[in-house]
Amino acid sequence: MRTREEIVKAIEECGIVAVIRASSSEEALAAVDAILAGGVRAIEITFTVPGAAQVIADLHKRFGEEIVLGAGTVLTKEQALAAIEAGAEFIVAPNTNPVVIETAVQKNCAVAPGAFSPTEVVTALQAGADLVKIFPAGVLGPGYLKDLKGPFPKIKTIPTGGIGLENAADYFKAGAAAIGVGGKLVDLKALRAGQPERLTETAKQFIAIVQQARAAQ
Repeated sequence: MRTREEIVKAIEECGIVAVIRASSSEEALAAVDAILAGGVRAIEITFTVPGAAQVIADLHKRFGEEIVLGAGTVLTKEQALAAIEAGAEFIVAPNTNPVVIETAVQKNCAVAPGAFSPTEVVTALQAGADLVKIFPAGVLGPGYLKDLKGPFPKIKTIPTGGIGLENAADYFKAGAAAIGVGGKLVDLKALRAGQPERLTETAKQFIAIVQQARAAQ
């Protein structure tokens, strides 16, 4: 079992967290296969997916430590515990809920609560957050992320929402530890059309952006 520090390091090294909202365990497995082939190892299964805990358990059994497996849209302590029991190594939430954060920490599970304001950022950090999901990032923009680095120079952020190939580099230049990407990477329409290679190619493009942005720092 990886430590919280090792999990955070693995997420940072990848730089991309693929946010998967599949309709079934089979679809999620197929999506992970395609994305992993493109080099993206950090996977988030949201609790908006029917039977999310079982999907996480299936992925954990199939891939093990080949991927870094997380649960997203975790709103309650019960969801956090179910996800961790199923094999999730990190918990992501759209909001700052100290109960969810503390539950993850107690279970040696990395946690990235969502924050919009500086006050929420501080609340998340004080509760024990390992990373902070800046959400919705598309509304705030990379400039906001850069501004946060002033009062919070050591904060590790995962901006999520509205990020695609066209603007991903800007968030890394602004100091993101990683970025969360949903439909602009996990193209379920392409997957359902029998074109998983499209997800693989997009994953490769995102990884290339991460590498180029870091090389320029």
